[in-house]
Amino acid sequence: MARHEDDDEDVVVEKRGSPVMPFLWGLVVGAAVALLLAPTSGEELRAELRQRSRKLKAAASRKVDEIQDFAAEGYESARANLEERLDTAKRSVKEGRQAAHDVVEAGRDVAHSAREELEKRLADAREARRAARQAPAAGDEGPTA
Repeated sequence: MARHEDDDEDVVVEKRGSPVMPFLWGLVVGAAVALLLAPTSGEELRAELRQRSRKLKAAASRKVDEIQDFAAEGYESARANLEERLDTAKRSVKEGRQAAHDVVEAGRDVAHSAREELEKRLADAREARRAARQAPAAGDEGPTA
């Protein structure tokens, strides 16, 4: 198969300028044509523009108020949630401290009673030892009759 030179054509696309400029020119021309062909006078047009701008300003003000209310509600909700979690955490810490204190006190009581028991047994063992030492000494004297 033979290749044709026509099959290898390159297409080059060149951009000239920004697409924004034609748009802006279209706006300017459209605005000029609209003013020339407007069915109202300039004074009526300005009055209508003032009225529309007041309405737009009032609508924007309402939206700002709504957004502020929404933000305030969100802030209050988050704050209440955080305070609740802090209170829960404080209660948990307090309960943990009390439990630790109770465990320490119980440990002290057990250690104290164990020490008392040990001291009693040691005292009993010493007494038994003394008695055992004194018993053979008493048996050495023998009967006195």
